[in-house]
Amino acid sequence: MVTPPAALSVVRPRRGRAADTRERLVAAAAVLFNRDGYYGTDSNRIAEEAGYAAGTFYKHFEDKRAILLAAYETWVTAEWRAVESEMLVRRPREAVAARVVALVVRLHRRWRGLRASLMALLAVDPHVRRYHRAQRRRQLELLARLRARLGVRPRRPEEDAVLLFALERVCDAIAQGEVRDLGLARRVVEQTLRELVARAMA
Repeated sequence: MVTPPAALSVVRPRRGRAADTRERLVAAAAVLFNRDGYYGTDSNRIAEEAGYAAGTFYKHFEDKRAILLAAYETWVTAEWRAVESEMLVRRPREAVAARVVALVVRLHRRWRGLRASLMALLAVDPHVRRYHRAQRRRQLELLARLRARLGVRPRRPEEDAVLLFALERVCDAIAQGEVRDLGLARRVVEQTLRELVARAMA
């Protein structure tokens, strides 16, 4: 298991700054959604987990869905910062691809409950779908900027989208035990994914 990113870690409450309160609520929500699922928690439990009275929640978020989306956005930001850190270190392309795949698998395993909470709403909630698509566009923009920083030739957004879809879906399949349940060799699955990432860096 990977240590939770600082942005998703619950720390002692700070007084005075609304941004600190909001950040702590988001971190607490991420922990609860990850552990108990979207339908297994509520705003009162989130406030309590964060160390605040129940009324504090509604000073910062309209409802439980809003804080789930905030937690997901924070998660995406933390994931991409970690990926960027790995990719900016000078290593052979295959080594970078291996480290990136290992990192994303660990993050998806650590936060599989949070991700499952989001996926549960995607099929039934148009607002969540719009928000998710906005985050997907953001990921494509982040990937394009990262390519530019690395001096890697630009690719069509469709190609980058396939890379993102594959990386995310396969890592979820590993994290959720789908690869194991199908009797597939995780080593081979991860190697195939590493080869895809390495080719995308050429």
